[in-house]
Amino acid sequence: MLRTHLFLLIAMLAMALVSCKKDDKDVLPTIASIAVTNADFSTLEGAAIQGGVAVVLSNPNPNDPSGDYTVFAPNNAAFARLGLNNESDLAVLDRAFLTNTLLYHVSNGNLKGGDIKPDRTSGSALGPVRRFIARGSDNYINGSKILATDVQAQNGTVHVIDKVLLATGADIVQSALALTQAKVFVVPELTFLVEAVLYAELAGALTASPGSPSFTVFAPTDAAFKQLGVDLGVSLNVPADIRKLPKDVVTAVLLNHVIADGGKFTSEMNGGNVAPLGGTALTLGAFNNGTLTVKGNGNSTAANMVIPDVLTTNGVVHVIDRVLLP
Repeated sequence: MLRTHLFLLIAMLAMALVSCKKDDKDVLPTIASIAVTNADFSTLEGAAIQGGVAVVLSNPNPNDPSGDYTVFAPNNAAFARLGLNNESDLAVLDRAFLTNTLLYHVSNGNLKGGDIKPDRTSGSALGPVRRFIARGSDNYINGSKILATDVQAQNGTVHVIDKVLLATGADIVQSALALTQAKVFVVPELTFLVEAVLYAELAGALTASPGSPSFTVFAPTDAAFKQLGVDLGVSLNVPADIRKLPKDVVTAVLLNHVIADGGKFTSEMNGGNVAPLGGTALTLGAFNNGTLTVKGNGNSTAANMVIPDVLTTNGVVHVIDRVLLP
């Protein structure tokens, strides 16, 4: 009788342990809940709601046998780099672009921190892949530093990053056009750059086609071109004013912003000189907190990166605050 009771007790304990293991995952918060309950993800929470992915990340993944997602989650400081300091600031973004940006942070399955290794890639729910890059003792996904790994959720895993991942799903020219047509920011941007590219007849060279090269492009903002006008004593108030400048001068200046190096993220840049298509070396500053300065030979002041690490289908674009002069 004693042996029978002992056997039953052991069996009950074994069943309890199995039950606990089964329920461990059930008691974890969902990925969406992690954002809701962690104050450092409050902007991400607002973005997920506005972008329509909060409900998706509250449930199991129907597109993967594991039922899991992997999310690279930008913290509040990552959004603040883009001037997005709270939920209301997200209104400057086109909603479709916001949704696509969030999907670029998500992938199917459960990618653990131990599987994040240099020179590997990871697909995304948006489509474009992400690259894993090592810089010293730190790991990056594209140009974003991975701050923490393996935050476990009921429906997957969260890794924390310090910059918002950006991908357009289009080539350099089409990506710039999207900015001018309010398909990224509600207020158009890069309108002067697009006008300059059309005037110099360089759109074809920067359009993706089979076998075409990939580039690193430094893209000056509209404010940068207006400042150039002030510096040159020429009135550049609207994009069409670019055509007041000699075409060969505009062409030479634009080529000074393009490097045929396959397209590099900030995490892959190491300072020093780089050779643009224009031929006059650009000087990169030291890598600092995920960005670098860049200076043309004809500049007295270096340009800062306003929006670094935008992946396109034929390279990487870094939006800068100054036109780079040969």
